[in-house]
Amino acid sequence: MTNNNLANPAPLGLMGFGMTTILLNIHNAGFYPLDTMILAMGFFYGGLAQIIAGIMEFKKGNTFGTVAFTSYGLFWQTLVFLLIVPNTPLWANKPTEGAMIMYFICWGIFTLFMFFGTLNGNRGLQVVFLTLTILFFLLAIRDYTQSETIATITGWEGIFCGASAFYLAMAEVLNEKYGRTVLPVGAPKA
Repeated sequence: MTNNNLANPAPLGLMGFGMTTILLNIHNAGFYPLDTMILAMGFFYGGLAQIIAGIMEFKKGNTFGTVAFTSYGLFWQTLVFLLIVPNTPLWANKPTEGAMIMYFICWGIFTLFMFFGTLNGNRGLQVVFLTLTILFFLLAIRDYTQSETIATITGWEGIFCGASAFYLAMAEVLNEKYGRTVLPVGAPKA
């Protein structure tokens, strides 16, 4: 049973994902080093905010939203963990290149299946999941090839992916707030 009196948690999850993805991929594109700003955003806004949004989607009865936001929130938290832990004395083992490649491939496969779940939704959501699928596979290719060119392409693609989530979040907020389409999201075909 869905409670329609609850607020829409999707913009919170989309913004947590979108802003964090943009910031990390500005790093991936080579504009600045990986630092605590990105790690904090990844853990709290990319991670925690999406987990909260996923729990709120559960309360609304939205299985897709629950799985998507909770999973990607935990993705961000595990990624931050994998980046921080090797720099601590207790956990001084950095993940191997092969392990990180498989990590990104598994997330890419999961995201591809989630993309199929968006095909009956709006075009904005489809763009987010399609570009995220591409991003995960590019991250795996980047780690496999160690190519700076692939790393830069991955960064730019990730910026686009994050910006699409950012746009969709703001479209949902503004369209709901004004009761009309302020920012179009490409309604699904009937």
